[in-house]
Amino acid sequence: MNELICILAQAPGAAAGLGESAASLEVQSVWDFVRKGGLMMIPIGLCSVVALTVIVERLISLRQNKVMPRGFVEGLKEVLNAKPGDKQAAIDYCRESGSPVANVFAAGIKKLGHSTEIVERRIQEAGEREALKLRKFLRALSVIASVTPLMGLLGTIFGMIKAFQTVATSADALGKTELLAGGIYEAMITTAAGLLVAIPVLICFHVISAKIDRLVMDIDRLTVDFIEEFVEPEPESGPSAPAAKGDGELAVSSVESA
Repeated sequence: MNELICILAQAPGAAAGLGESAASLEVQSVWDFVRKGGLMMIPIGLCSVVALTVIVERLISLRQNKVMPRGFVEGLKEVLNAKPGDKQAAIDYCRESGSPVANVFAAGIKKLGHSTEIVERRIQEAGEREALKLRKFLRALSVIASVTPLMGLLGTIFGMIKAFQTVATSADALGKTELLAGGIYEAMITTAAGLLVAIPVLICFHVISAKIDRLVMDIDRLTVDFIEEFVEPEPESGPSAPAAKGDGELAVSSVESA
């Protein structure tokens, strides 16, 4: 009977201790969430800042009107038709635009008058260079999307090691599962933070990649139309030419005379 009275007397104190422990584990704000995650929240936070910067920069740089300005192709055709032999005027027009599609067209215009193969090769080379510029910083997004969940997992492992160490070294740990549960609770915050960063970054990476592929296809379509309109096809060469016949007859006669 006396033991039961002691247990009942200690119950309010134990409940109060449990309430204080729960209150200390409750997340009150974003800063509290970051603070409870431990040191691994610092690199995860830095990755989120870098990813946000890259995403905003790419979305601004990959606007349709910035990559392929409206009316550029029509204006270029007017310049070429107004001065058919003046390539420099068309090149200057492209330089004034400074857009990726203008750089591709400028590379092809420099080789106007040459064979179709040469013009196509120069346009292809310029297109590959501009595509690399459009994909700038995307590798950083891919790396962040892959690394942040691993950072979160590493933080969780460190947190669980710390939690088990606390329980193992505590003299009052026997029967008090809240000590272990509290440590695991705080350790899992880093995994959640890593996933919260990685998932949106991965989605943005694929959205931006799809946008770049669409822009590259549009530039390719415009360059094909340009080649068909302004690059003269090569004349077809026959199987034999009169000069060749003469040379052959001359060679045969010289052999016979010998």
